[in-house]
Amino acid sequence: MGSLEEEMLVQMVHDFIESESATPLCSSTSESLNPEQLQSKYFTLLEVLRSRTDAESGVLEKVVRHMRNKRDADRSNSLKKWLVRRLKMDGFNASLCQTSWPTTLGCSAGDYEYIDVVMKGDKSSGGGSVRIIVDIDFKSQFGVARPTSAYTQLSEALPSIYVGNEDKLDRIISILSSAAKQSLRERGLHIPPWRTDAYMRAKWLSDCHKVPAPHHAIAFSRENGEAKSSAHGSSKPSKWAPPMVKPKTRDLGGESALSSQFSNMGINCC
Repeated sequence: MGSLEEEMLVQMVHDFIESESATPLCSSTSESLNPEQLQSKYFTLLEVLRSRTDAESGVLEKVVRHMRNKRDADRSNSLKKWLVRRLKMDGFNASLCQTSWPTTLGCSAGDYEYIDVVMKGDKSSGGGSVRIIVDIDFKSQFGVARPTSAYTQLSEALPSIYVGNEDKLDRIISILSSAAKQSLRERGLHIPPWRTDAYMRAKWLSDCHKVPAPHHAIAFSRENGEAKSSAHGSSKPSKWAPPMVKPKTRDLGGESALSSQFSNMGINCC
């Protein structure tokens, strides 16, 4: 076989491999999103992400500022706990929330951690309390294996830090879960239990346990040099007092060893 024929054969094999890798493993290509559907999902997602109340904007501003200056967090056991303390110093009713759920039909067991901030609502919310969810590792929760370009476009629009209410989060989960399901099907992959719609909702929208914060913990503010309580409000430092010193007792009933030696030498010491 001549060198020209060998080069043609190599090129044919290369073209075949390239065409196979570009073809989805799932033969049902009719289920893939068309450009109009993808565009609709994308703009709906952007609309949800960009809608933000004044309360959410205020919390987001503080969270981003603290995360940019998280040098002190290196000495903390948990970055989320550290952020909760910082938000409390800012006057927010922040808590560390832990969710856990058993295995049910269509949803495997799991657990998760995030932060919530409870604020007093305005007239539009009926004057009741408003719960804002804060997740500092939000975007990575929606990663899938071998994502399609359509799913990549949607997931890349997600923020790394999420600050918003439960309704907004529910809509985001609905859009991304259906897109993830479609992406995995097009790649010929099974949907893992931790990427189902029910599992994703259970992370943030199931009943949570709020980790109690220490009541007497005092945090020091470097900005104004004042001590602030981890709860709302400030606490004045107490005045310094010298430690109590317990006097040593001496046994005066018996004769000391030094006195006995003087007595033996014929010297009166007292």
